[in-house]
Amino acid sequence: MDALRNELSNYTSWFLAFHIIAVIAWMAGMLYLPRLFVYHTEAAPGSESSERFKVMERRLLKAIINPSMIAVWILGLLLAWLTSAYMDTWFQIKFVLVLILSAMHGLFVSCWRAFAEDRNTRSARFYRIVNEVPALLMVLIVILVKVKPFGGLLK
Repeated sequence: MDALRNELSNYTSWFLAFHIIAVIAWMAGMLYLPRLFVYHTEAAPGSESSERFKVMERRLLKAIINPSMIAVWILGLLLAWLTSAYMDTWFQIKFVLVLILSAMHGLFVSCWRAFAEDRNTRSARFYRIVNEVPALLMVLIVILVKVKPFGGLLK
């Protein structure tokens, strides 16, 4: 296992670059999808607008948000293992925040299904409010990663 870790460590910069790209894509989708939901709530179920929103939401989720979240998790865990960041307090807090962000992803999938089946019961106000949660989590995560306020091995 040490030989594998040593070999993969040669590519840490590449893994980090692709991790950052995946984070950007995931966050773009996580910030845009609830905005689509806001507009979708204003469209009558079965209307042309509603059907258009369904297509946009499905494509965003299936082509961008889901694949990028998977890449974030795989690359993030790989980087944590390669750099031993998982032992640092800043990383452990970040990990919890990423779990919460993933739970928000799950909530958005649930909302998407409700819209797809014309059974949304939530208001545009709800979607405006939950739209702020991924942005707040992103700010906190970036601060933890860049500032490492609780110290760490990767200064």
